[in-house]
Amino acid sequence: MSNEGVFDPRQQQAQPQGLDLSAVRTPAPGAGANGQSAQQQPAAQPHAQQQDPNGVNVPALVFDVDEQSFEAVVQLSTQVPVVIDLWAEWCGPCKQLSPVIEKVTRDYDGRLVLAKIDVDKNPRIQQAFGAQSIPTVVALVKGQPVPLFQGATPEPQIKQVFDQLLTAAAQAGVNKRAITGDAPQQPAGPKYPEAIEALEAGDLERAAQVYQDALNETPGDEDAKSGLARVELLRRTRGKDLAEVRARAAQDPSDVDAALECADLDISGGHVDDAFARLITTLSKVTGDDKERVRKRILELFEVVGPADPRVTQARGKLMRALF
Repeated sequence: MSNEGVFDPRQQQAQPQGLDLSAVRTPAPGAGANGQSAQQQPAAQPHAQQQDPNGVNVPALVFDVDEQSFEAVVQLSTQVPVVIDLWAEWCGPCKQLSPVIEKVTRDYDGRLVLAKIDVDKNPRIQQAFGAQSIPTVVALVKGQPVPLFQGATPEPQIKQVFDQLLTAAAQAGVNKRAITGDAPQQPAGPKYPEAIEALEAGDLERAAQVYQDALNETPGDEDAKSGLARVELLRRTRGKDLAEVRARAAQDPSDVDAALECADLDISGGHVDDAFARLITTLSKVTGDDKERVRKRILELFEVVGPADPRVTQARGKLMRALF
């Protein structure tokens, strides 16, 4: 395997300027454990008995990294977004930030991982990211650096930044889930049986409450997110007539309410591409509060369909272009 553009601590003398992360690319097909030394093994490899094709086994969701293990983190970032916390023992703000960012990372339940790097012991990594001060938090997606924030940052702002990171990562096709330990990845039954029972009984309020309680406890719980999104969709479409809503939307293309209702009903009827196309077209024509309403509805419907669905991945790219 060629080492060009890939971090290798043995190249320190040959490359005194430090690591150029912009040159890092996904390893060539066939490269991997058989072509690397023990120190260069990826931090996470799919488990031999892994059942979930979207799961990647990792030793922990939060872990320490040094220059010798950094290449493994770059490789991991081709599958799961890796947040990098650059810190030092003497840094007061680092000690304030670390517990918060670790908690938030775990709340996302494997959708991203946190690599902690002591810059005093690993100065070349700090140089590679161009960090002028610490704490500095960046990310790697497909080996490419993504600036996030600097300094002690409140938890709500960290969550907002992580949500944006996950959106960008999904657009780049990096949307696998990090899984720790050897526990079975596929539960024997539904994760929230109370919610399922409530749905079967037609009690949408109770089902929504079960999912909301789960999200209050673990904001990054994707099962609860998608469950709540599906319940909300059922609430919005209950009693609606598709033909009547379609006619209203066709009569007045500027009617945002009709566009939202029509997209909801299209999703319910399995017309996923039609729903996303309608809303993204509407998004490009409206401004202000209406634009925000449409954007939020698109994200809600992404949760209904499932973040890993190829139709969602394609729509995310179109959404980003429509927004920016």
